[in-house]
Amino acid sequence: MPARQLQEQLLQLREQLQQGSTMSPEDRSHLEELAQRIELQLQNEAASPDNNVVDGVNLAVERFEVEHPTLAVTLRNIMQSLVSMGV
Repeated sequence: MPARQLQEQLLQLREQLQQGSTMSPEDRSHLEELAQRIELQLQNEAASPDNNVVDGVNLAVERFEVEHPTLAVTLRNIMQSLVSMGV
């Protein structure tokens, strides 16, 4: 179940990235790279967890919570899903 929720949250993140016209190209690139790392972790769920992914999401939450609060909520949900999966 957490893996499915994570997939849905990643889809929501990607949709928000496409709609986020006020976001700088650098921020957008950073989040797209983070989303790719999360997807890779999801694909390799049986492999050893990458704690750097959770740290990266946590840093992104802090970075975007003021200017992009909706995006920060999505990132928090992603972080919770990763923690639920044991990452």
